Amino acid sequence: MNEKEVGSNIASYRKAKGLTQSELAEKLGVTNKAVSKWESGQCFPDVTFFPIMSSLFGVSVEDIMMGKRKSIAIGGSMLIDVIKSINLYPKQGMLARIDNIEKAVGGCAPNTAINLAKIDRSIPITVYGKVGDDENGKYLVHKMSNYGINTDKIAISKTEYTSFTDVMSLPSGERTFFHKRGANAEFSPQDVDVNALNCEHFHLGYIMLLDEFDKKDKEYGTVMARFLASLKERGIKTSVDMVSDSNVSYKEMVVPSLKYTSYLIVNELEICGIWGLSARTENGRIDTENVIRAMENCAKAGVSDKVIAHAKECCFVYDVKTKTTTKLASLDIPNSEIKGSVGAGDAFCAGCLYALYNNFSDEELLRFASCSASCNLFAENSVDGMKSKYEIMDMEKIYKRKDNIF
Repeated sequence: MNEKEVGSNIASYRKAKGLTQSELAEKLGVTNKAVSKWESGQCFPDVTFFPIMSSLFGVSVEDIMMGKRKSIAIGGSMLIDVIKSINLYPKQGMLARIDNIEKAVGGCAPNTAINLAKIDRSIPITVYGKVGDDENGKYLVHKMSNYGINTDKIAISKTEYTSFTDVMSLPSGERTFFHKRGANAEFSPQDVDVNALNCEHFHLGYIMLLDEFDKKDKEYGTVMARFLASLKERGIKTSVDMVSDSNVSYKEMVVPSLKYTSYLIVNELEICGIWGLSARTENGRIDTENVIRAMENCAKAGVSDKVIAHAKECCFVYDVKTKTTTKLASLDIPNSEIKGSVGAGDAFCAGCLYALYNNFSDEELLRFASCSASCNLFAENSVDGMKSKYEIMDMEKIYKRKDNIF
């Protein structure tokens, strides 16, 4: 708690009640100048005024002193990755030896929520999704609950298993994936009581991996677009993520949702894929012009606040209101220290959500989110590598950023 935070809280509650500074001053028996000084953080009000303001604003004294903690809701795919280390990939009809089996959380909701909780345990987080009534479902709920995440809103399927992916991992690091769609295919807007939501930001992912949300809608284009519109009608900020899938039309599946999206957070292949652009040049370098063009197209299609794109070597923010682009190279992590990259996009997304939650500038957002993504490289699964906000902020002191990216 400090003068500026208290002053900001007083100003916020005063405006919510439709009072001017002069009107509040009159009710408190002080000068307009005194209220102005409080709200600008130049000084504290006398403690005797807090109970009076509490009654006027209809909030607790603690709310005025500390502010209400804004809640973030994260919804979407949730699954289990069953990683099986094998000695070789067999030909059809032949046998391979499984040397080790590990289980890890996967999907947008668990990955992003756990990463965000590890960044800052004080942020209230609620997850929405669907699991089966089975051991994998219980495992997912238990893992998230251990980080203080509210899992009460997770729906239980009566007919489907919890979604899972069998990951066959060779000693060389190459992997083959066998995915069971499972309960994710049943998760729908009916599993989220929009009118009961108590959050300022709802993040949903992934487009093209949630069958019920991806269905067509005559009025909105897709069911997901209709759902996002219902959130925005309630004043909730929205953000979406997507998956790379060459078998479907990105434009058809994604564009309808953009006009109801506050923040789009995707990788370079996905954002360029929406508009039929190549994300990379013939020599494999990031095509900065095409990425920025795709970001601008997303803004024209309706994204209201920011378009954020990330790649392994850099990241971008396009601010819709100022029409400015900020770009930043990634941290240069030595290959000898990299253990994996599964879930790096979700780690980046969690960093973005934290930065947006704390009103970081665009450059600060990219610095924090890129460092968050780099944490992911130090672990084989999608969440174990994440660090606290203080450790993330120190990453730039340890590693330099890559050269000659743009």
